[in-house]
Amino acid sequence: MKLPDLFPFLTWLPTTRPRGLGRDALVGLTGAILALPQSIAYALIAGLPAEYGLYAAVVPVIIACLWGSSRHLICGPTAAISVVLFASVSPLALPGSQDYVGLVLLLTFLAGAFQWLLGALSFGSLANFVSQSVVLGFTLGAALVIALGQVPNLLGLAHLEGRATAWQSAMELARHVREVHWPSLLVAVVTLGLSILVRTLWPRMPALLIGIIGGSLLVLALPGAFAGVPLVQPFSGSLPPLAAIPFDAEDILRLLPSAVACGLLGLVTSLSIARALACQSRQVLDADQECRGQGLSNLIGAWFSGYLSAGSFTRSGLNLQAGAQSPLSGVFSALWVALFALLGASLIAHIPLPAMAASILLICWGLLDGRSVRQLWRVSRAEFVVMALTCVATLLLELQTAIYAGVLASLFFYLKRTSQPRVLQATEEDAEVLRIEGSIFFGACPYLQKLIQRSRAGRLVLDAHHVNFIDYAGVSMLHDEARRLGGEGRSLVLRRARPQVERELRKLEGEGSQLVIEG
Repeated sequence: MKLPDLFPFLTWLPTTRPRGLGRDALVGLTGAILALPQSIAYALIAGLPAEYGLYAAVVPVIIACLWGSSRHLICGPTAAISVVLFASVSPLALPGSQDYVGLVLLLTFLAGAFQWLLGALSFGSLANFVSQSVVLGFTLGAALVIALGQVPNLLGLAHLEGRATAWQSAMELARHVREVHWPSLLVAVVTLGLSILVRTLWPRMPALLIGIIGGSLLVLALPGAFAGVPLVQPFSGSLPPLAAIPFDAEDILRLLPSAVACGLLGLVTSLSIARALACQSRQVLDADQECRGQGLSNLIGAWFSGYLSAGSFTRSGLNLQAGAQSPLSGVFSALWVALFALLGASLIAHIPLPAMAASILLICWGLLDGRSVRQLWRVSRAEFVVMALTCVATLLLELQTAIYAGVLASLFFYLKRTSQPRVLQATEEDAEVLRIEGSIFFGACPYLQKLIQRSRAGRLVLDAHHVNFIDYAGVSMLHDEARRLGGEGRSLVLRRARPQVERELRKLEGEGSQLVIEG
């Protein structure tokens, strides 16, 4: 294996110029300002102490940028994965406890191992089997789950315990809704209003950060009126500490299904974002290298207290629009975040939880992609059904189960479509012609066999010019039908078959078959 294969950053790092380095440092600072409130918010969503959001935005980001394939993709904590982590681990340990943190880091390590293995075996394209409709449905459902999970913090009911599903959380919230703490709600409204105002009037400003600062200043300015408003739990400022991951066999077996689901979701998200950015920057991506980079970032990041990370569309889009010259912009962003985690920890302890909840609600609103939903409805009703089923599943089931349900629904409609290939019917003198546009495999055999048996023509011609693949079931079915028609004094003719299809058919030609193969 060549050195650039082990250290892919060696292919672009020597070409970096001082001017581009300065530009990347400035872009990284802008990205860090955006990452700070998001990372803290996502850590709280995942049921982790606030500092773990900052830890996840340091080492995993550096590894993913240096070992990935995209020049502009920035990774870190994300809303959807944070929700899945919380739903997967909260039934096993108390959120925020040391046991809980250990299980989250173990799940991160397992998911990273799965991602790296896919890339090492050149199976990066497997992530494409999770359709865009599944990702869209999951994102919509996750946005609702996130918002619902933050309502207790918004209303000053932080003591409520999280539940495994959104439906159970809603029922728990309904039983305590009369206990709302009005000062906490007022802080949330001020934070939300200020963030929306900044985003509307000054789109380039960090609206989330300004909104959180506004809510925090309100509590500091009126300590008597807002004395009961809960604050983010304080922590000692430090660089990401080394973590001892508990490799317990029973915990590994319990977390493995969730780790696979999270790893696959992270890859689908990251690769989708990387492709979207590559279309604008005209960059060629290596899906397998990106899988290895994502996997390595989680494998190593877990040892540095970083929980599962994936591509962030907001930060990656900012990276591209701000003119990042190389992946070093992401490295600089992580270093800025590390500097803040080291020197600014005391400031975070003044952030009210309702202010964080309000900023998370604004993030959730950004996840609601109504335009894509409308486009999906116009283009494919079947895919729209898959999206809707996945969305409903996220509300009624545990989130990792919802991902599998969406994938299965997507595969069901795909197999249904491929099992009934398009067949055009025509007549040609004394023959009936069926032009098959699709593969002849075991799933499509019953449908094609029924069409053949319906024909009453003395000579039935199958135009196989558009058939790219045929398996044993297809070969056997065609030879059986040729013998049946031969016994009735009729004939079955295969015309214009591609060489690979013809080779498969001729393997059973000498066993009493009466199939006629024409060029």
